[in-house]
Amino acid sequence: MTNLIVRGGRALRGTITPSANKNAVLPVLCSTLLSDEPIVLHRVPDITDVRKLLDFFGKLGSSVEMDYATGTLRLHHGRDLDPKSAHLPLGMRSSIMLIPALLHRFGRASLEEDVTGCTLGSREIDPHIEVFRAFGAEVTSEPGATVITADKGFTATQHWLDYASVTTTENFVLCAATAKGLSRLTNSACEPHVQEFCEFLAGMGARIQGVGGSRLTVSGVDSLGGVEFTFADDFHEVATFLAMGAITGGEIAVQNGSVEQFPLLDRTFAKFGVEVTHENGFSRARVDGKLKVREPFTSNILTKVEAAPWPYVPADLLPIFVALGVRAEGQVMFWNKVYDGALGWHSELGKFGAHALLCDPHRLITWGGKPLTPATVESPYIIRVAIALFMLAASIEGESTILNASPIQRAHPKFVENLNALGADVSWVAGD
Repeated sequence: MTNLIVRGGRALRGTITPSANKNAVLPVLCSTLLSDEPIVLHRVPDITDVRKLLDFFGKLGSSVEMDYATGTLRLHHGRDLDPKSAHLPLGMRSSIMLIPALLHRFGRASLEEDVTGCTLGSREIDPHIEVFRAFGAEVTSEPGATVITADKGFTATQHWLDYASVTTTENFVLCAATAKGLSRLTNSACEPHVQEFCEFLAGMGARIQGVGGSRLTVSGVDSLGGVEFTFADDFHEVATFLAMGAITGGEIAVQNGSVEQFPLLDRTFAKFGVEVTHENGFSRARVDGKLKVREPFTSNILTKVEAAPWPYVPADLLPIFVALGVRAEGQVMFWNKVYDGALGWHSELGKFGAHALLCDPHRLITWGGKPLTPATVESPYIIRVAIALFMLAASIEGESTILNASPIQRAHPKFVENLNALGADVSWVAGD
């Protein structure tokens, strides 16, 4: 267990450069296995999941040259990889996106344990299995493993998802990219990181139409080539640093090359009295006085933040707005329409003295603006819940401890170093 010690009550100020979006980086890394040619990636973040994937590539026999200081990665998978070493990395949801490339190369892949990532609630693999079968793969159960085989490659298909799942959409595209014929996916996810992933594949030679919409059409090609690609700024991290500045009474200027993704996020910040501006390549969040919930025009209803698949507010960002809701004077209902049970961490808020009520597995109400005190709290294995707990701790004068804060390291490189440069007093410590 890795814990975070936070000595709060300090306004965070300064300038920050966000990292690339792990939700784009990880599927892109998985997709590189579809090519035998050299690939160069820029702005690859030094996070635990990236290290796991690169270690996996090395065991397969790929050439891996990673410069973490510059974020430049040079990959060459070649043709002589070792199928006996194709054991999927554990503890990361994106491992399941290695399966299409392993089937493309070896005709066989296996899930030896459940594929897991953040404990966001119920996250089934059935939609992925349905996609693999739709492309002609056979799926069987063996002791301790689920085995997928596709000895003759993939055959194009048409498929309609139950819901707009990001990783299932990406797995469909990975299968369709080299399938024989024209494939079509309806109810596809369209998040910015899905669009970035498709942009990368197009650079490799994939033929994808409808990117950014709810229907994707993919014309299969015989092979994919090499490419040089630079990842964009992570809008999640931009929003997170803006929220950190606002909740501590400071102001952080965050480099932002993805301003077009922010109109709804800007309006969501405004519900807590936070004004976000974008100018000269940077975004800033300002608070005039104290955080205060903006009352809705319609009387007798609560201000709401509803999180759902893009272009809604992303469910991944809901925890940072919950932290703002705890601090802002007034009441807010938070509605996670994606994951069952993803708001179960609300009990940790009470340890700070916050008032929050869980209505059901999807909805939470906060009564903000209450006096808070330092506390020792424990994060579930969810990246931005750990960050939301940090935000509250950073806004309270005194020393707090966030137990099991290591999920942050899955998405935010140099997290502590960046925060201390902004005026925070925070450090990692080993736990039991």
